[in-house]
Amino acid sequence: MRVIVRNGDCPMRRHSAHGRLVASAVLVILVLIPSSHAAEARKTGQPVTVTEEMRGAGMVSSGVTLPPIPPVTGNRKNPVPSWGKPLPYPIVIADRRNNRLIEVTPDKRIVWEFPSPSLILYRGNEDVNFSVDGKLLAVSEEDNYDVHIIDYEKRALTWTYGTPDHKGSAPGFLDYPDDAHILSDGTFVTADIRNHRVLIIDPKTSEIVTQWGTTGKRNHNPPHELAAPNGATPLDNGDILVTEIGGAWITRITRDSKVVWSVQAPRIHYPSDAFPTVDGKHVIVADFWKPGRVVIFDPGTRKVIWDYFVKAGEKMLDHPSLARELPDTGDIIVADDLRERVIVIDRQTKEIIWQYGVTDQRGHEPGYLWYPDGFDIDVFRDWKGALSGKPK
Repeated sequence: MRVIVRNGDCPMRRHSAHGRLVASAVLVILVLIPSSHAAEARKTGQPVTVTEEMRGAGMVSSGVTLPPIPPVTGNRKNPVPSWGKPLPYPIVIADRRNNRLIEVTPDKRIVWEFPSPSLILYRGNEDVNFSVDGKLLAVSEEDNYDVHIIDYEKRALTWTYGTPDHKGSAPGFLDYPDDAHILSDGTFVTADIRNHRVLIIDPKTSEIVTQWGTTGKRNHNPPHELAAPNGATPLDNGDILVTEIGGAWITRITRDSKVVWSVQAPRIHYPSDAFPTVDGKHVIVADFWKPGRVVIFDPGTRKVIWDYFVKAGEKMLDHPSLARELPDTGDIIVADDLRERVIVIDRQTKEIIWQYGVTDQRGHEPGYLWYPDGFDIDVFRDWKGALSGKPK
């Protein structure tokens, strides 16, 4: 979910693709634009070079025969029956370098998958979040410079904003968009990192209805100016929690653009996608760093409520991009990007009690991930009931 912000904010290790690649019809054209035309190119969109790393594994699938999709019977306030510890609900994972979304149950069965239908249009999905009714998925793709809506039941891409492989700031263009949510009124919010803005877009017209931040101006003065925002998380009352890389600022903003509070996340180098805790009282945020960290803090006092930080070994995090408090159990689920896994950490013991993905090993077969960058919790469908009686 991240970006190496210019001007040296945060160097990070870069991966190069290796292993089996799936052939795809991707034509990469490098266009050299004279400096005298650079400003105009940014307005109309500037082509970017697609690298082997960005293509990742290509168009891949787990190969699993998927079961029928159960109906939506729950919501975030009244979820379907819990599976209990260690993971109470299935999760949809944005498996970034496998260019797919994949849903995994607590007993690690793959029950739903959305492989890339086209590497030109859909590549590098890095954040995924359900709509309020659980029927749609909002997806962002930083290094494909676009955002999408996916119909969960149809497994179909239904809307796109941004121009694949072209960066810019004019209408129809983005520059490293991170985070994606469908708001309760049907509009779509994303953090457009390198343009230093948060956008709320109406999918019906593809028009920007709200912008926070001044395009191209990197400064912390919300909502007028933002410093490389990489998270825009809706809260239950409609407010939005904005995460800024610059200065590790977390800001709560109302839909009518009023700042409720703005604080710097404690103990964090590079904040990634702050979320509220389940009760809405505190903030949980991952530190996209090595070794990585997860902090829960009180935004009123900046007091740290919970902290996970391990310097080495199996329990160490390597650039975690998202952490959330799990409903029902209160444990912590983390996307540990560069260790190729999603894990659950016991709230009390701080032991890893559940994991999907093989630590430090990439793959797309069942049990493997490649750069899992985001996830959401499926509280909407009773997969436990639907799968009961089937062999594990």
